[in-house]
Order: sequence, then structure tokens, then C-alpha cells
Amino acid sequence: MAKKPGIFPTFFISGFECSTFLWKDKQRRNLVAETQHDRLAGSDYELLRNLGIAVAREGIPWPLVEKAGKYDFSLIDPMIQAMQQQKILPIWDLCHYGYPDDVDPFSEAFPQRFAAYCRAAAHYVVDRLPGPYFFTPINEITFFSFCGGEWGWVAPYKTTKEDRFHFRVALCKAAIAGVKAIREVVPEARMVHIDPLVQVVAPRDRPDLQKAAHHETYVDTFLAWDIIAGKEHPELGGSPEILDIVGANNYSFGQMEYREKGPHQALSPDDDRIKPLCELLHLVWERYRRPMIIGETSGLKDGREDWLRDVMDESLAAVEAGLDLHGVCLFPAIDMPDWHTGQWLHNGIFDLEPDGDMLKRVPCEPYISELRRWQKELNRVTVLDEDPFNDPVDLQDVVAAAQRLKKTPDKNWH
Repeated sequence: MAKKPGIFPTFFISGFECSTFLWKDKQRRNLVAETQHDRLAGSDYELLRNLGIAVAREGIPWPLVEKAGKYDFSLIDPMIQAMQQQKILPIWDLCHYGYPDDVDPFSEAFPQRFAAYCRAAAHYVVDRLPGPYFFTPINEITFFSFCGGEWGWVAPYKTTKEDRFHFRVALCKAAIAGVKAIREVVPEARMVHIDPLVQVVAPRDRPDLQKAAHHETYVDTFLAWDIIAGKEHPELGGSPEILDIVGANNYSFGQMEYREKGPHQALSPDDDRIKPLCELLHLVWERYRRPMIIGETSGLKDGREDWLRDVMDESLAAVEAGLDLHGVCLFPAIDMPDWHTGQWLHNGIFDLEPDGDMLKRVPCEPYISELRRWQKELNRVTVLDEDPFNDPVDLQDVVAAAQRLKKTPDKNWH
């Protein structure tokens, strides 16, 4: 019997890149097809089972399943079959940077259109999979609002700060409506709202930008979560129960130097302005006091094992300081292409290598070895048993490891 039951059956989570945005060239991208996850879902989920991971972030591609208000969810049938076979619990991502061609996200009809889709998606998965049920209505609202609202990378291709602010509020309204629609179908459904951990600093020679950088770090970064939690714009219907579980994504490029136009400049690993991950996590915890996961994290290339070690050290330091952390999502499970260049990022647990017309999954052994070390350190399984859902994670094991290892916050990424 767990002394401190966690929300999920395993502490380590993974997931599959599932973006379906309209890119700068006005062409629809489908990262599920580009990584062949649609063709290899069965073996991809078997890889997770063999890693001792029983939870996966998985996408339902809204632009591809809805045509003029009619739904065809058969695209996710291979994933559902794989989940059934491998006993993997999904966190369904309902909007990953893409929406149908005929949708105007700035229209009054947008929240209702999204809610109808969420309701239909919930019915579809509930009829085919046992609970518990987890959903991410709209992935990374803050980042999506930059990409589509200020930088013009993806639809709706807006290019001003004002557009970004309007787009973000529209996405928050839709997310809140989506949560309510899902809970009409599954009242006990849990939500995981994902957004990046961000720290922005002024250039050393531009003290005049300190106020703007501070605002982006301590106000702008939190606004989407604040709206969903009902702390800001309460007229939109947010509440702590709608926010539910907070998923904070952590990547090296989340710590940046402010730029007045375009994306900010990522700080180099030796920059003395970097804040420890533990400190960033606690900014979120103190603001919401909701259960948390690290919603995505990964290093690149040969740095993957070191990145995981740093993330776990910082996470345990945060746990010892009182943060209610329920999981760490190693994302993605399989490699993904850089959106701009198409080159493989080598950030997955498995790399992808061409093998005829297939993309072979090649394990990153040092990364996996580091995962195994942490599974043992936290008293976690390394291979799933027949029923990974019969006993939740005992978070007391994680707390005990934090107290035993005495990790301290460290801003040194080396």
C-alpha cells in the first residue's frame, strides 16, 4: 500500500511529438507521419513498456480528424491498440499547434468549436480504453501564442505583441471550454496544462530592457496558467480545478537574453545569469500549489545523459523543499526533426535512422543507462509488470530519495 500515492502508475513518463500546424509555407505538417509513429505505434509502445514507462503523452490531430464539424478518429486507432496491448496510459494532447483550416481562433465561435471536438474525442477514447483519463486540451499555450501570434511561424501567422496577447487569451478561453466539455463526458478526468519554464534576462549592455525581461519572466510566462486557474480574467471561467495538474517543460533554450524583435537568444551553458531548475520549479509551485510534472525535458545528442542527471538532481532538490512532483516526462521517446531545417535533433530516448523506407529506432544507450540508474534510485520498476495500474507510484519513495541524496540547486549546466 502506497504511503503517498502518486497520480500516475510510473514516475517516468514519455511521449511522441505530434504537431500538426500549418507552417510558414502554408503547408500542413504532420510530425506523427514524419517520424513514422503512425506506422510503428505498436513497436513504439513496446519500447516504452520495456523501459518501465507506463504513461505517454499522445496526440489527437484535430486538423486531421475534423472536417466541417464531422469527426473521424480512426487515425488514433493504431495508438489505442498499442496502448491496449502494452498497457500504457495516455495523456491525450488535443491541440498541438494545429487547428482545422476553416477555424478562426479569434472568432466568438472558437471556444464552442473546440469544446465540441473535445467532447467527441473524450467519448471516442472512453469507449475504447479503461480509465483513468488524462487530457492536455491545448499544448504550450504561451509558446503557441508566440509562434502563431508574434513570430508568424505557424497559423494564424500574426506578427505583433498585441496579436500574441489576443491569441493567447483566445487559446485560454478554448482550453477552459474544452475542460468543461471533457468533464461532461468524464467527470473524473484529470487535466495536465503544459507550458515552458522560462527565464529572460536583459542584455548586459541594455539595462533599459531589464523591466521588459523581468515582466516576461515573472508575469508573461504565467499568464496562460493564471487565466486557466482563474487568477486572471476570472470572467473566462478558470479555476484551480480546471488548471488541475501543472506540466512545466524544461529545456536549455528556456533561459534567454531578451531581444526586442523575434525569438530571444538562448543563454550559453556557462552564463552566470542562469537560474537553477529547482528555483524555476518553485516559482510555479508557490504560485499555484497544484500537483506538478515536468511536462517535457531532454538534452541533445551526447548531452542527453548529463541533462537527465541534472534534471533529476534539481527535481529532487525541489521535492525535498516541498514541491509536489508526480513525474518527469522524457520527451520525445523517439527523435524528431527540427521544424526549420528538417534535421534530426537527436533528443529522443531513441534516435531514428533510415532503413530502406522505414525509420529504425536506435536506442541512446547512455541516456537509457542514466534512466535505469534513477529508476533504481527512486525504487521504481525498470520493466512493466502485467498490470502497471494496480499500484500507483509511492511518492514517499521519491521523497525518501530526495532526503537521502541531499541534492542542492545548481545553475551549472556543465
